[in-house]
Amino acid sequence: MPTLAVINFNIVCATLGGFITLFGLVSYLCKEKFYLSEALISLIAGLIFSPHATNLIRPDQYALGDPEVLETITLYFTRLVLGVQLVLAGVQLPSRYLKKEWKSLALLLGPGMTVMWVCTSLLVYAFVPHISFLHALAVGACVTPTDPVLSNSIVKGKFADKNIPKELQKIIIAESGANDGLGYPFLFLPLYLMQHIGYGGLAQDNKASVAMGLWFGETWGYTILLSVVYGATVGWIAKELLHWAEEHKYVDRESFLVFAIALALFIVGTVGMIGSDDVLACFIAGNTFTWDDWFRLETMDDSFQPTIDMLLNVSIFIWFGAVCPWSEFAHNSVIPLYRLVPLGILVLLLRRPPIIFAMHKKIHQIEEPKQALFVGFFGPIGVSAIFYLYISLEFLRKIKVDGEIRADAAFLIDVMNVVIWFLVICSIVIHGLSIPLGKFGIYLPRTISQALSQQDDDPEPFHIREHARNAEHDLESELRHRGGAKNTSGTTTPVRKVYPIGRSIVKPRESHSAGNTRTHTPNGASRTALPLANPPTTGATSKTSSPEVSPTAESSQDAIESLSANQLGHQRAIRFPDEGPVVAKTENAELKAKEY
Repeated sequence: MPTLAVINFNIVCATLGGFITLFGLVSYLCKEKFYLSEALISLIAGLIFSPHATNLIRPDQYALGDPEVLETITLYFTRLVLGVQLVLAGVQLPSRYLKKEWKSLALLLGPGMTVMWVCTSLLVYAFVPHISFLHALAVGACVTPTDPVLSNSIVKGKFADKNIPKELQKIIIAESGANDGLGYPFLFLPLYLMQHIGYGGLAQDNKASVAMGLWFGETWGYTILLSVVYGATVGWIAKELLHWAEEHKYVDRESFLVFAIALALFIVGTVGMIGSDDVLACFIAGNTFTWDDWFRLETMDDSFQPTIDMLLNVSIFIWFGAVCPWSEFAHNSVIPLYRLVPLGILVLLLRRPPIIFAMHKKIHQIEEPKQALFVGFFGPIGVSAIFYLYISLEFLRKIKVDGEIRADAAFLIDVMNVVIWFLVICSIVIHGLSIPLGKFGIYLPRTISQALSQQDDDPEPFHIREHARNAEHDLESELRHRGGAKNTSGTTTPVRKVYPIGRSIVKPRESHSAGNTRTHTPNGASRTALPLANPPTTGATSKTSSPEVSPTAESSQDAIESLSANQLGHQRAIRFPDEGPVVAKTENAELKAKEY
């Protein structure tokens, strides 16, 4: 007998699939009309589906009730999303971008990250009670990197195309990709010092030299330098192998498009096994993989990678909405809510904008102070902060005395859980709403002023019949003063004016062919004067035939559309074995263009 199987797997599949389906129906409206980020919408959906509301997504049950297992699941999820995102970010950059723009990146990754780290740490030290500055440095390091996932909301889409120059978009992508992996030195300097000299050096050697040796050797040598070398090597080998396979026609289209994502999974797994920085390795591999711009140009007109990107973004922020400790923001033992809220606001205002504004004249991509303020404000805190949060918690739980977590380490765990999660939520909400609220603030006064001005002087409604009567009246008046033109049958046909309605959408070519009549608009653009389809008659006894578009005009329009499609679409050099030749289509388009 059939029975209901209301189990977690079925519930999660139905919930996730249903939300993505419904969101997809209005995704263009939300993202391109209202400028709402998918991260904010997904976070709210995750909160609604979480145990705090409908209880459709139950993270505690998936982790079998163990908080550490739940933290491990979240850590691995963030590693997966960041790995794929950073490979795709590296692929998006032009040829040899890291080499060409190393000066701008050095300023953003050197003094920029350092000042962001120190400013955030000072704010945490000022607002969190009973915290040492060493502990505040660890908290500030987790939120120092800008998030590549949330950065996509300002470097992609309609708003970015209209308001952000291309060079500025590229430097934002490069910075958010590189500084994610470079967060390790800022984080492990205070952690190593805390482990070896913190809390009076209890159960440790109480030597700062050991901590600094581990920081230089393990963090800079094994974690940073090894990941850079490994990522560059794997990316270069992957590029050469893909070149070789394509030249011999061994790779099909589907495998070609998924190659970068598969490369990200491979690097996340292998670098994770050796314990190095898989996040930085993924970004370096992605940039090396498209060092000659070949793969980027070949996949520019394909939507597979953005589709995978969107699915991962939606999934990770739904998960964040479900696992976020919402109740601990108001009820915790480390920081009261009246201190937590101003801390979140001041971190977003003082963490990044001052240093970016101070350096913007030396970064040639930032051309004016308005752009500097924009780049400074949009340094979001997101997936990378949660990644470093759980890296820190994993390290702190190993600092033990008599089998128990040391008291200062346990206190720092509680502070990090509350403060970092709250800063992430603040960044998602504020950065997700800042663009639509800004657009609303611009359009609202303009709309009100237009509405008030129209109340005093409302325009008269447009009536086609009235314009027709006026035209007939003008025509009759003209005929009284001038005679009509005689046609072949001897009857008098009135001379009519042609009233152009609308304007041409497709701009005609500049070349003038025989038999074509061109008119010139005041702005210099030319357009074809077309006869009226059904000219009105007044008292004429002769029959007039309505002119039709000639076959030549139809073929010319087809040629224009064919040429436009070929010019807008990217012409790939690669032809996969299962694709037909395109030479015939190109030759036909050229022939039609010549005829036109």
